[in-house]
Amino acid sequence: MLLIDAEQVETGYPTNDGKNSHVNFHYLKNKSCNLIVQAKDNYSKLMSRKISSLIYVLLCATCSFSQIKPTLSVSGCGFEGCVSIFDYNNNKWLVNEEVESFKQMVPASTFKIIHLLIALETGTIADEHTVIKWPGSIDTALYGYRPSTYRDMTVKEAFEVSAGWVFMELAKKIGREEYVEYLEACNYGNLKVSNEPDFWNFGPLAISTRNQVEFLVKIYEGNVPFSKRNLEILKRVMVMEKNYDYTLRAKTGWGWKDGKDVGWWVGYVEKHNHVYFFATRLAKDRNDKDPSFSQCRIAVTLEALRNIGAF
Repeated sequence: MLLIDAEQVETGYPTNDGKNSHVNFHYLKNKSCNLIVQAKDNYSKLMSRKISSLIYVLLCATCSFSQIKPTLSVSGCGFEGCVSIFDYNNNKWLVNEEVESFKQMVPASTFKIIHLLIALETGTIADEHTVIKWPGSIDTALYGYRPSTYRDMTVKEAFEVSAGWVFMELAKKIGREEYVEYLEACNYGNLKVSNEPDFWNFGPLAISTRNQVEFLVKIYEGNVPFSKRNLEILKRVMVMEKNYDYTLRAKTGWGWKDGKDVGWWVGYVEKHNHVYFFATRLAKDRNDKDPSFSQCRIAVTLEALRNIGAF
């Protein structure tokens, strides 16, 4: 039985020949209200899912609270989950489910954000162009079959294509006490690590959407125990799209624990003088093979950001 984790499905669904059917970000951005997943390679049919009544942001002119209570919904996707957005300039939280925003689940590949910083700060790598040698093998029964990533690779490319083996190689060189030290300093998640090579994908490490956003805000402000140089490296690597109107920095994630697939999309948008931070987490039963799960985490977030003027 082939198990597929975050490292395999970050950019799409793996096919039998080891290739990936990629998420078309620009298509989702333009069509997020009517999500149509057009998979490549072995997928020849269109799979449609209507996301209706997705996001309505209700603003109250008389509210003086630091948290807006909008009607944000992920139910149109058919999955449970949480969308947490922080309007930095107006100091406003937009959260669809208050309780859910504090619920901790495995960070999966979104952990690569802090992981990259820790690797830089500890001197494990010199910069994002450091090449990591392919170890020669990987447990494909657990991590799936991705032959396109089975080669020497820079850390930057590994971040972009989510080649999990690269970060597992880094984890072999970073002491667990160093992880705990930085997690505590950043107040990142439940602070739990293990001797497993990827404790971020299957636990015990866990984090909430609200905590994800709070951590990104600290990165933006420079209120983390990492040098300015290393923060600038991370910000360069995280850029997903940049144009005259805005810059989007983001990272996906997909892991599982306790029979649940956990899908993430976290990051922030800088539009002129405004900044919007976001963290979306969806979850589904692992027996549910709905192929729109990967795209929905992005489409839901894009629609929410569009409704508050981030795009």
